[in-house]
Amino acid sequence: MAMAMAALRREGRRVLLNTPSPAATMAALSRAASQSQIAPLGARSISTQIVRNRMKSVKNIQKITKAMKMVAASKLRAVQTRTENSRGLWQPFTALLGDAPSVNVKKNVIVAITSDKGLCGGINSTSVKVSKALQKMTSGPEKESKYVILGEKGKVQLIRDSRKHIEMTVSELQKNPIKLLCWQMIS
Repeated sequence: MAMAMAALRREGRRVLLNTPSPAATMAALSRAASQSQIAPLGARSISTQIVRNRMKSVKNIQKITKAMKMVAASKLRAVQTRTENSRGLWQPFTALLGDAPSVNVKKNVIVAITSDKGLCGGINSTSVKVSKALQKMTSGPEKESKYVILGEKGKVQLIRDSRKHIEMTVSELQKNPIKLLCWQMIS
């Protein structure tokens, strides 16, 4: 042990044995760090292999992001095509019901249309707010209002406040489009 301590003294390093307090230990560590006995940390001590691996992972993440953008663009195109094909469906109903006088009904159904995922900004919360306002307007002592919710986000928001007013929920419309039988159940 004496030879090892002598060799360390020759190199200019100090050996600490039996340090009396944590303060003395911290002081010794700071002296050792100032004498560059502790290997420096940071970018200069990173090997080129680690840098290459990090660059490779960044490139892989970029490829994954690009693929996700392409998938989203193709889904958007499909939805836009379906929307454009269904544009003329509402016009006959507007012509038929547009001039009809309002009728006092006892049961109302409010259809809240929201998305299944939360990447639509404020559209989901706006749809829920409008649905709640319609429910307040159409409900009364002898009137009853129920919700039919299309989309997972609307279901999550409306279950918190008005669980008893929910008649039906439908989610994952992208994967399972609503068939005529389901629309008949809603109406």
